[in-house]
Amino acid sequence: MKYSVNEVLQFVQEEDVKFIRLAFCDVFGTHKNISVMPGELPKAFEYGVAIDASAIQGFGDETYSDLYLHPDPDTLSILPWRPEHGKVVRMYCSVTYPDGTPFEGDTRALLQRAIAYAKERGVRFYFGAEMEFYLFQLDEKGQPTKEPYDFAGYMDIAPEDKGENIRREICLILEQMGIYPEGSHHEEGPGQNEIDFRYSDALSAADNAITFRSVVKTVAGRNGLYADFSPKPLAEKAGNGFHINISAERADGKECFVSMIAGILDRVKEITLFLNSGKESYRRLGKDKAPRYISWSEGNRSQLIRIPITSDGSRRAELRSADALANPYLVFALLIYAGMEGIEGKRQLAGHTDLNLYKATEEEKAHLDSLPDTRERAAELAAESKFIKTYVPQCILNTFCEGNREESR
Repeated sequence: MKYSVNEVLQFVQEEDVKFIRLAFCDVFGTHKNISVMPGELPKAFEYGVAIDASAIQGFGDETYSDLYLHPDPDTLSILPWRPEHGKVVRMYCSVTYPDGTPFEGDTRALLQRAIAYAKERGVRFYFGAEMEFYLFQLDEKGQPTKEPYDFAGYMDIAPEDKGENIRREICLILEQMGIYPEGSHHEEGPGQNEIDFRYSDALSAADNAITFRSVVKTVAGRNGLYADFSPKPLAEKAGNGFHINISAERADGKECFVSMIAGILDRVKEITLFLNSGKESYRRLGKDKAPRYISWSEGNRSQLIRIPITSDGSRRAELRSADALANPYLVFALLIYAGMEGIEGKRQLAGHTDLNLYKATEEEKAHLDSLPDTRERAAELAAESKFIKTYVPQCILNTFCEGNREESR
């Protein structure tokens, strides 16, 4: 539901809201917020709320440390797990300098610019997310362990699947927040789960992905568990993927699907640092259905881009290399720009690869290019890329290339 500033102020007053969480992300996509009381909200809308940027990864140092959060009224949502009386709501924010100039490290604003860029050229993009996570037990001090919550397998059911009620609670909370999951199930790893979302516009899809991670961690904590989205929580088990479903449509109705995929495949090596930002990410690629080679096919889950076979005739591309800690704002923005390159250049796809690349011989794979095999190599490719330098602000690129992101969240 869309809200105006006045409607938000009225809602807060009429619905007994006592705390307003102003939410944003660091450059890696880590969810942050500051809470304000209802009496401070009019001032927040008019002037913004100051934060110490030097304490946020990628937001600068102590030299110029004042930044301001400006709440987006369209993103108002009640947090259903908070008290019924004295409600808590959340809004996502844009980030600016004190004079109102947009802050370069605000990846949500970066995505908004990418959406506007495509829209000006008559193209709209849509995204759907499939995100995986592990549920681990806590120790006697309440700290996370590596002991899985269960030892069920792919799409197993209760009682082997202990995560069933956790997923149910997550889905019900998301529905109360206006986010509608399509399905949920146990994944291949012990204690591993997946929840998939309906297609939506790019900004809503990214907001929903950030909200999803927050809700999962909250529900897990309420149930005495730890939710782990890191790329490879257990060395010998499946990693956590962030499968990104993408489609695009032109205002003039002309075909653009194939060219969109071609553009993404052309730029995917340069984008990989942002799809897979930790050292651990590269231990996931190339095994357990996480792709290593730059290829595409229909239906084939060993490919980098899979075109699912659908019953309704719809067409979407599933990018399978990203992991579940990727920043969806930044990733979606780069995929839009890469897709637009393909569409505007009318690029054509190379032939599809109809092989199981996890079982293919080295000779069968010899003609295929591959994703970077280390974080260091991915950083080199990003730093050298004119495409990345065109669309990613230097402060963000520098932070990613420094390689100082937290490995487990």
